[in-house]
Amino acid sequence: MKPDFKFNLRKPKKLTTLLGLTLDGSRLDGVVLKRTNGSLAVLQNFSATLALDPLTAAPDLVGREIRNQLDAAGVRERDCIVGVPLKWVLTAQTELPPLPDADAASLLQLEAERGFHTDLAQLQIADSRSTLAGGKKNVLLAGIPAPHLVALENIFAAAKLKPVSFTLRLPALQPAGDEKAGGVVALAIGETHVGLQITAAGGVAALRALEGALVDEGGRRVLQADFVARETRITLGQLPAELRALVKRIRIFGPRELARELADEMELKFEPMGLQVEVVAGYAPGEFGVQLPPDVPVSAAFSLAARFLVEQKAVLEFLPPKPNFIEQLVTKYSSGRLRTAGAVGAAAALLLVCLFGYQQVMLWHLRSQWSHMAAKVGELEIVQDNIRQYRSWYDGTFHNLAVLRELSLAFPQDGEVTAKSIQIHDGGVVTCSGTARDYAALLAMQAKLRTADGVTDVKLQQVRGKAPMQFVFAFNFNHGGGSEN
Repeated sequence: MKPDFKFNLRKPKKLTTLLGLTLDGSRLDGVVLKRTNGSLAVLQNFSATLALDPLTAAPDLVGREIRNQLDAAGVRERDCIVGVPLKWVLTAQTELPPLPDADAASLLQLEAERGFHTDLAQLQIADSRSTLAGGKKNVLLAGIPAPHLVALENIFAAAKLKPVSFTLRLPALQPAGDEKAGGVVALAIGETHVGLQITAAGGVAALRALEGALVDEGGRRVLQADFVARETRITLGQLPAELRALVKRIRIFGPRELARELADEMELKFEPMGLQVEVVAGYAPGEFGVQLPPDVPVSAAFSLAARFLVEQKAVLEFLPPKPNFIEQLVTKYSSGRLRTAGAVGAAAALLLVCLFGYQQVMLWHLRSQWSHMAAKVGELEIVQDNIRQYRSWYDGTFHNLAVLRELSLAFPQDGEVTAKSIQIHDGGVVTCSGTARDYAALLAMQAKLRTADGVTDVKLQQVRGKAPMQFVFAFNFNHGGGSEN
């Protein structure tokens, strides 16, 4: 891959206040956090039910509804981090051998094409890697349809918000890089589904939205705990044995009653397998490396904002990349033709990336062939240089002699017309100057010259005097060949 030179003309500011938002079905939860002197403070905290669906309703209408909810809660902060719904996410898994970064990226690109049955240009893809023995890695590829993210960006623009990250709730609640926790199954009870995440060996190993885990019975949410337990067992069984052996705990996030109900079912099914089950009621001391407000409840919105403010990078980032200053200028001022050309170029670049692995093999093969023929090619280049240098000395057409021959045949033998100078220019233009006894002799000589083979466009350029008279005339000569004889 060629180096990516970027012009960062404005350094991103370091945020100290941030709005954390999570979307789950029709539910919008938010919290505004402020970081000061090694501690986090909650400025606002709210929950709301949206009447409009972000994926089907007009973005400006959804944005206006969110803005109204924020105004009602007294929220004025514009910078926000957003936890997108887990059910938007498509996943695929692959194993990555030890490779340089450039080759690993190309291989993952090919694996994504194989794992996702959709056009990759329509997906925003992130990955998380768990370390296996021998330097190999288990890679979880997660993709969100780009139209969903575009709609989300338009919604928050209409709500006068500035997203700094689009990520997921579960990795914020249960971070993948928590080595002390070992392998963990995290279950988050949401509005319409239960999110399932398995973290092990420093990465997210599995990620699912268990649709059907919650059903509505008479306006009351009922948890299908046995369904969640069965799907958890299936997901664990699909992991590589090395990662499955690391999983020792099941952590459950969500409303207290539903979480306790699910914990009872999971204890029954998984404690005999050696897995410890717990309902997460609060944050562990030092979980964020800063002091937290007392008795702060566990929430995805709080976790998202807190981890961003303490500079814990999101494991799976889905915010589409923003164009830099130069790219914005090109987009703003380029014509439609240039934009079309840019789109074609981008598509060509994507195709080149997809073929990168194949290209490397071909380059290796061609380098091997070149090493065997380089010496002979060098000898041929020397011969070609000599030919170019001495070609004019061995020109078989005798162009200049052919010009002189036609002139000598055109000039009369009695000396009535004589030549003083003859100039033969590149491109076949000939200029001749001399003297003539009179104008009639000069015209007779030119008439004879016009009949000569290869002579065209005979023009008299200058005449001075009368008897004798001086002249200058020119003509084009494009005779195809000749000989000295």
